[in-house]
Amino acid sequence: MTTGTGAQAHERAAGGGPAGAVEVSPVAGHIGAEITGVDLTGDLDDTVVAAIRAAVLRWKVVFFRGQRLDHEGHVAFARRFGTPVALPRRGGASPAGVPEVETTADRLELGGRFGMDHDEWLHRRRHTLLRGWHCDHGARVDPPAATVLRAERVPPYGGDTTWANLAAAYAGLSAPVRAFVDGLRAEHRLGVGYQPRPGDDAYVRRLLEHQTATVHPLVRVHPETGERVLFVNGYYVEQIEGLSRPESAAVLDMLLEQAVRPEYTVRFRWEPGSVAFWDNRATIHLAPSDNARLDHPRIMHRVMLAGDVPAGVDGRPSTPVTGSAPGRW
Repeated sequence: MTTGTGAQAHERAAGGGPAGAVEVSPVAGHIGAEITGVDLTGDLDDTVVAAIRAAVLRWKVVFFRGQRLDHEGHVAFARRFGTPVALPRRGGASPAGVPEVETTADRLELGGRFGMDHDEWLHRRRHTLLRGWHCDHGARVDPPAATVLRAERVPPYGGDTTWANLAAAYAGLSAPVRAFVDGLRAEHRLGVGYQPRPGDDAYVRRLLEHQTATVHPLVRVHPETGERVLFVNGYYVEQIEGLSRPESAAVLDMLLEQAVRPEYTVRFRWEPGSVAFWDNRATIHLAPSDNARLDHPRIMHRVMLAGDVPAGVDGRPSTPVTGSAPGRW
């Protein structure tokens, strides 16, 4: 997201000033707010856009209910906050002619491409709770700045998504641990933690042929708020540089457990027409796994906004290892 008039806009919106009827209502102590009084299909004025941007920066993820966005409207709304990413490769469920929109039902096709049903695919990729937590495209050198996800159809129960505030998690560490992790860097790699199938595994071959990896600072400085963010997740992070494997594993487990402590998280119950807009630089999220056998469709669409290359406390940017370059998807 591009820089806006931040906290001032949030205060005006919350106080009912120039932002009109827009209201920002926090839903948890450290993360998450629901925004009411705005129709995302409309021509939003700059004051409302600034209020939404400020709420995202303050609360890391914001929620809208009862919206009537179509694919084009979804992209138009996201474009008010940055540059939507046009994805070169999507699955069969994503809409033709709108390359910025990815339909999450595409994920149901992935296992089949590599000889697995969806349950096995999920089990091999997310075999522990911490493995499921991720930011979007974190192995890239320039992960997306933000994601806008909207619900088209959801099950009558189950299917919730959970987010964690990585700035609050960093602030909650003790001073000695903060000083220790400030100078560390870690490799983020696509496919970390995947448990291969016995014998030949088509997905492992795919990973080896199309790998993506980047060395990121373990603590990044948020480019808009200046906050220090604990840049860890269970899905991509492979190894902390300069530490032995056992040391790295112990530190990463400790930091991930810190990041997903309940007080730093918020859980959202989706409804058709719900929209979640989150700061991908300051959060990780956990997609649901409780709806796999409910036999109800869950159709979600997402648009991601192009991000920058993270920088650490020392100002050093992330460095690509393989598979990505800034601005190239």
